[in-house]
Amino acid sequence: MKVVYPTCCGIDVHKSFLVATVITSDSIKPKYFKKRFSTFNNSLKKLKDWLLEFNCLDICMESTGKYWIPVYNILEDTCNVTIANPKWVRAIQGQKDDVKDSKWIAELFRLGLVPGSFIPEKPIRILREFTRYRSKITNCNCSEKNRFQNAFTVCNVALDSVVSDMFGVSAKAITNYLITSDTFDSEVCTSLLKTSLKKKADIVLDSIQGYSMESAQKDRMLLIRNHLNYTEQMLEIIDSKLDELILPYENAISLLCSIPGVGRRSAITIISEVGIDMSYFRNSKRLCSWAGLTPSNNQSAGKKKSVKVSRAGVYLKPALVQVAHAAVRSNQNPYYKIKYKRISKRRGKKRAIIAIARMLLTAIFHMLLTGELFNPCDLFKFDMPEEMLERQKKKAINNAIKLLNREGLINNLEALAT
Repeated sequence: MKVVYPTCCGIDVHKSFLVATVITSDSIKPKYFKKRFSTFNNSLKKLKDWLLEFNCLDICMESTGKYWIPVYNILEDTCNVTIANPKWVRAIQGQKDDVKDSKWIAELFRLGLVPGSFIPEKPIRILREFTRYRSKITNCNCSEKNRFQNAFTVCNVALDSVVSDMFGVSAKAITNYLITSDTFDSEVCTSLLKTSLKKKADIVLDSIQGYSMESAQKDRMLLIRNHLNYTEQMLEIIDSKLDELILPYENAISLLCSIPGVGRRSAITIISEVGIDMSYFRNSKRLCSWAGLTPSNNQSAGKKKSVKVSRAGVYLKPALVQVAHAAVRSNQNPYYKIKYKRISKRRGKKRAIIAIARMLLTAIFHMLLTGELFNPCDLFKFDMPEEMLERQKKKAINNAIKLLNREGLINNLEALAT
């Protein structure tokens, strides 16, 4: 095999220490230099100086949890650091220890057999930390809402069957009254209803009357509600911080917001995951594969096995699927709505949504690459092979000729077609 990196280093990273192996090719036979370092900052700086002594600027290490990040922070300004998925540098079973692992990583990397993971620039990484934390807080907020609603269900309060939103103005007032009051007065409960719920006063009272709620259960509901209020306050603080961090990328945000179904929060999440520099991915297919939106290629002996999408894109894929659901409901720009209906008839709704999410990511790739606003014609041109595109053009021309002939505007179809 051809040597891609004559002088390189493989690093096996752990929580408290790391083992580095430098390979040099000054002579016919490669030389190996191994050394162990601590993961403290002073020791990491010594690692950097040790690598520079060999003039080693190409480094490879596997992405072990979060332990690779401190090493990457020290080395990224002077070295070309490749972060590898552990499955691409996995050592042979039975021949595995810390020193052998670092040597194996270095040997694979030296021959160019280790594909690198996408690591965006530091401002994007910081933005990504906030968007992912927001996702966790949002999930926690939804869990608390479900927990609060179920707490009333087990106490024989069927209010959620009457109101459309248990956290609306009227429902909030009623639940607060039930938790804080020791007695139940139907007139007080009716006075808390607002707008259209006043017409359903009898149904609301029927869903509440006869409930049984102990004091301990009320205390638990208060705890849940306090935690729910806290998560909502946290979301407001995170959103304000995200608005500050996203200021340098406002042009990219405005571009993405021109896509049907993409709101500002969704655009911020997408930018935090893929960045704004599309040159790393080279083409839209590689980006879609990285996001886990392409079917897997699993075929052996002429038999196709599972072609499910991969588990990649843990944060990006749900955001794109959410945007896809909004895009297929848009009546102002029905491009994706038409596409979704056509695909869902043949492949089903779930596969159709994944297909729409991939189309959206393809559009995002070309928009960030060219700086152009959303244009369905450009998406049609980029996302379709040339042969199929020519076939579609001929089909459109033939349909137009038939339509004109039907209306009596053209008499000689063959002459016009030629």
